[in-house]
Amino acid sequence: MSRIFTNTQAMSLRALTPYAALIGAIISINLGTSFAKQLFPLVGAQGTTAYRVGFSAVLLCLAWRPWRLKLGREDLTKVALYGVVLGLMNLSFYMSIRTIPLGLAIAIEFLGPLSLALIHSRRPIHFVWLGVAMLGLGLLLPLGRLSSSLDLTGVAFAAAAAVFWALYIILGKRTGHLPAGQSVALGMATAALFLVPIGLIEAGAKLLNPLTLGLGLIVAIISSAIPFSLEMVALRGMPKRSFGVMLSLEPAAGAIAGLLILGEHLVSTQWLAIGLIVAASVGTILTDPARAEDMLEDGPAAAP
Repeated sequence: MSRIFTNTQAMSLRALTPYAALIGAIISINLGTSFAKQLFPLVGAQGTTAYRVGFSAVLLCLAWRPWRLKLGREDLTKVALYGVVLGLMNLSFYMSIRTIPLGLAIAIEFLGPLSLALIHSRRPIHFVWLGVAMLGLGLLLPLGRLSSSLDLTGVAFAAAAAVFWALYIILGKRTGHLPAGQSVALGMATAALFLVPIGLIEAGAKLLNPLTLGLGLIVAIISSAIPFSLEMVALRGMPKRSFGVMLSLEPAAGAIAGLLILGEHLVSTQWLAIGLIVAASVGTILTDPARAEDMLEDGPAAAP
């Protein structure tokens, strides 16, 4: 009897492990981004992006050794475009959180994969979710009395990150025949090739300070290495629909991280906006599980 009970406990633990791993990944990403934002006064958003992408590229290349992958000219072009979009997505997101709260930037950025998931939808309920998402966005933009005042430059950068995230998913699918870990490593290395020089131009010698270098490495580990590893555990052990639903909670997690770590207080309409965007994302996936694939390419760890 005790052996049966022990086996049941072990099975339950194995079933819960992927969900715990994904929760850990979401927490780690938001902790890393919150910590990264505190580096802005030292090296700027561009310098912080250079740290995050540069060190992430090194870590991913050491882990996946992508130089073993033999690529033709066509695949090299696809990976290069994938990496450029990946880099622009990271840079745009970090530029956005200079002036707008973390949770709101994530919510706006999330409209990229959400819109991509809804583009090919034909069910009437999906137009409802589109309306819910647009209502949430409307509450964030200065379009009326109920809208909260946000820095338009920050909103524009977050919107650019949303577009780049959608493109990242599209280009990621074109490299889907390649091993995921190696293609992400190559993409991150490509992004580092132009983001590190941008960071050096912006921050200068401060980017090479041993203390800030160490802090930048911590950002890369918390924002990329740990979440990517945890997401691989989660994706192997849970349905994509469940993964997508839990991932949809990330804007709310970002808002909570911003509040607790960065002291970013949101007004009621901003919390409502985040809730509406989360609801639209969850609703889209629950009413069409196939759309989950349009929001999960390589997981969010490669994204900000």
